[in-house]
Amino acid sequence: MTTTPRRRVTPAPWVASVAWVVTVGMTASGGVGHDPGRISGPSTGDAFSARVAVPVLLVPGWFDSARDLAALRIHLIGAGWPDAHVGTLTFEEPTGSNRDHAAELEGAVARLRAASGADSVDIVAHSMGGLAVRWYLLTRRAAPVRRAVFIASPHRGTLSAHLAWGGGRDEMMPDSPFLDTLNARAPVPSGVDAITVRTVIDTHVVPGESATLPGVPDYTLCCPTHPGLLQDRDVLEIVRSFLELGVVAREPTR
Repeated sequence: MTTTPRRRVTPAPWVASVAWVVTVGMTASGGVGHDPGRISGPSTGDAFSARVAVPVLLVPGWFDSARDLAALRIHLIGAGWPDAHVGTLTFEEPTGSNRDHAAELEGAVARLRAASGADSVDIVAHSMGGLAVRWYLLTRRAAPVRRAVFIASPHRGTLSAHLAWGGGRDEMMPDSPFLDTLNARAPVPSGVDAITVRTVIDTHVVPGESATLPGVPDYTLCCPTHPGLLQDRDVLEIVRSFLELGVVAREPTR
């Protein structure tokens, strides 16, 4: 009889500082994709709504759009987040420069805060979107971000950038001037909690260690693909747990 191998999971408690999440839908231009006055889901008097106080923005990677984040969005809604508060962003030029994307993020965060009335936001970014998020965090004084999740982001570049195009291509090259400037500073500003999530078989982020950040807890899974990370049940639970409870039910890889 053939036994199907089980996914490698290292169960152990790891407690991060607490941050709660609400999100607002964003259109391709960074505008509000849902009526900000319409709040669905649990009422503000419910226990869950009382915990969910910080909006979250979902950010796609190179050549991707809000559609690629659908599984994550659906998972959060299923976990109790109001539909109108789980939003995604599509960059005007999905293969463009992370510097330009950071400017779009700044506008999206400002609109998200205005729509929700929150003082700060949380961000979940996939692939190159994580570089735009870090550039935004490190170049905007006191950016109002409490918690950040980087899923398979090439923080020190990737050899697969040779096959890419657009403004983001040169910036993703290992040892690019953009990455040299980005990585000369702390991975994230003081006061921002962060984790990295990656897969051992990532053919988009080469070498795989590029998806880690110094001093930031890393969670490595076997064996979703690079795009498959956004639909993997363990990744979805890591993100949900980190955002909602500040707890990830496994020990960091490092």
